[in-house]
Amino acid sequence: MSPLAWIAIASLAVWAWLLLGQGFFWRTDQRLPAPPRPPEVWPRVVVVVPARDEAEVLPLSLPSVLAQDYPGPAEVILVDDGSTDGTGRLAEELAARQAGLPLTVVSPGEPGPGWTGKLWALRHGTALARARGPEFLLLTDADIAHEPDSLRLLVEAATGHDLDLVSQMARLRVSSAWERLIVPAFVYFFCQLYPFRWINRRRPLATAAAGGCVLLRTETAKRAGVPETIRQAVIDDVSLARAVRGVGGRIWLGLADRVDSIRPYPRLGDLWRMVSRSAYAQLRHSPLLLAGTVAGLALVYLAPPAALAAGLLSGDAPAAWAGGAAWAVMTFTYLPMLRYYRQSLALGPLLPFTALLYLLMTVDSAVQHHRGRGAAWKGRTYDRPTKSAPQRAFPDTRSND
Repeated sequence: MSPLAWIAIASLAVWAWLLLGQGFFWRTDQRLPAPPRPPEVWPRVVVVVPARDEAEVLPLSLPSVLAQDYPGPAEVILVDDGSTDGTGRLAEELAARQAGLPLTVVSPGEPGPGWTGKLWALRHGTALARARGPEFLLLTDADIAHEPDSLRLLVEAATGHDLDLVSQMARLRVSSAWERLIVPAFVYFFCQLYPFRWINRRRPLATAAAGGCVLLRTETAKRAGVPETIRQAVIDDVSLARAVRGVGGRIWLGLADRVDSIRPYPRLGDLWRMVSRSAYAQLRHSPLLLAGTVAGLALVYLAPPAALAAGLLSGDAPAAWAGGAAWAVMTFTYLPMLRYYRQSLALGPLLPFTALLYLLMTVDSAVQHHRGRGAAWKGRTYDRPTKSAPQRAFPDTRSND
C-alpha cells in the first residue's frame, strides 16, 4: 500500500479509538443530575461575578442572576475589575430597577504581582463572600445569563449528590455564520480532551471545569487554598478543578440547558482572538507540545478528507476507502453536538475545515507569545507562570480577565 493509504488507515484507527475508547466524549447526555430529594434546609449562597468592561452584556446577564428564585438566603457580589466603561455603576442601576437578590458592587484595584485579573477579582469577591458565612459560592462570569431556577438546580445537584464542585458548560452564542461554524466545534474539542463521563466518575479519569458557571463548596475552596494557589492561571477553570480534586473534592461537569453565554463573537477575528489568547498556555508554552498538537490535528482531522480526495484522483483505493471511512466516523461523532446547538447537520462534514482554523489559531497563539504579547485579554497581557506558582492547568471561551 502507498504511504498515503497507511496514513489514512492510521487516522481511521485513531477515530475507532475515539469513537469507543475516549469516554464516549461525543455524546451530549451529561446534564445536571437530578437530586434524590431537595435539601430540607437550603444553604446560604453568595454569587460572585467578576466583571471587566462588561457594560455591553451586563443588561442581559445581571438581571437574570438577580432574578433567581432560590428558596434559601442568597446575595450577589459583582467585582468591578478596573472597568473603564461604567460597569460597576451600570450594575447598581440594574439592581435598583428590579426586585431580586441583593447586590454589592466592589472594586479590588489593579491586580497584585503574580495574579491574573479574573483571579484577582475572584480573590477579592470570595473573601467578602466568606465573611457572610455561605456554604456555597457560585462563580459566574459577567456574560452568563441564568434561567430563574438555575441556582436552585445547581444547589440541589450539589447537596443531593455530595459534590464539592458543580460546573456547567454554558451554551455559547451561535448566531453569526462564523459562530455556527466554530463554536460547537470548540465545545466538541473540549469534550474530546476532557470526556465528561470520565470527570464525573466516582473514580475519575480526567479533571476539568467550565469557568462560566461553577458552584463551589466554600469549605472545600478553603482547604484547596483557592484562588491563591492558582493565582497565575490563565486557564483558571481547569486549574480550579484540579485544586479541588487535589484535596479530595468531588467534581461534576456537564452541558447546560438553562445557562447561556451571551457574549457575541460575530466575526472570525473575534473568535480567533478568543481561542488564540490562551491556546499556547494550554500547551504549557512548550514548542514540543505545539509540534505534537499540530501533527495530531493534521493526522486526525486533515488527513481523512485529503486521503479521500487524493485517493479518488490517483486511483488509490485503500487511501480513498480509509480516508472516507475516517471522515464518516468523524462526522458521526460531531452530529450530537450540532443537535445540542440546534444547528444544521450539514455542518458535520465541515469539521476538518474548522479543525484547520483551530490549528492556525494555536500556531498564532505561540507566535504571539514569542513576540512578547502572551495571553492578552481586555488590555492585559499575562506572561508564562513562574515555577514558584505553577499553573495546574485549556483554552477557554469564558471570560479570562
